[in-house]
Amino acid sequence: QVQLVESGGGLVRPGDSLRLSCAASGRSFNSYAMGWFRQAPGKERECVAAIKWSGGSSTYADSVKYRFTISKDTAKGIVYMQSNSLTPEDTSVFYCAAGAGLITSRVRVVSAYDYWGQGPQVTVSS
Repeated sequence: QVQLVESGGGLVRPGDSLRLSCAASGRSFNSYAMGWFRQAPGKERECVAAIKWSGGSSTYADSVKYRFTISKDTAKGIVYMQSNSLTPEDTSVFYCAAGAGLITSRVRVVSAYDYWGQGPQVTVSS
């Protein structure tokens, strides 16, 4: 049974940093892409960053480029997202997701992903 278990959400102040973790288990993810998505109230879910489990190429939404960094620890089966210079506009529920055999053009497509985590809340407020 595939499980994606996220941790690291919470309440932070504008300008703060936060690291989210996603522990993936239940199968081999070598052919998968791993993505971090977010959904703010009243908005559609969007991909903020994605990384290929094999090879490690990554991509980012323009809104988080140069502030967020996605990475992975293959040995531990964990995908991270380091989020810096957070603003209130980053307040969302963040989800980790895994998608099988995704080509580069689809790694930021919500519907392309097969498995989802539970979604920790990240609130940025002074």
